[in-house]
Amino acid sequence: MAAWTWRFEKTDGTEVQPAVPPEEFPTQGDAESWIGEHWKALQEGGADQVRLFEDVTEIYGPMSLHAAEVWRRRWPAPRSSCCSVRTGSPR
Repeated sequence: MAAWTWRFEKTDGTEVQPAVPPEEFPTQGDAESWIGEHWKALQEGGADQVRLFEDVTEIYGPMSLHAAEVWRRRWPAPRSSCCSVRTGSPR
């Protein structure tokens, strides 16, 4: 059975030790779910990007751990008032 693992790097590709201990995952989906849960702690611990491997084959990367911050600054979560339902008769 294949093992899915992450490699943690600085922007220049230098490998760094992750702030959250990684594990080997049985599926790509499990590995991606884990990175989705821990990306912020990994970034705060000094990793800038990650690469995903299936055994020794690189599947993709580098993938920036900073991209989520850029996305959130450009497209903040909507305010709750934007989605409120109006009641009453139209004017």
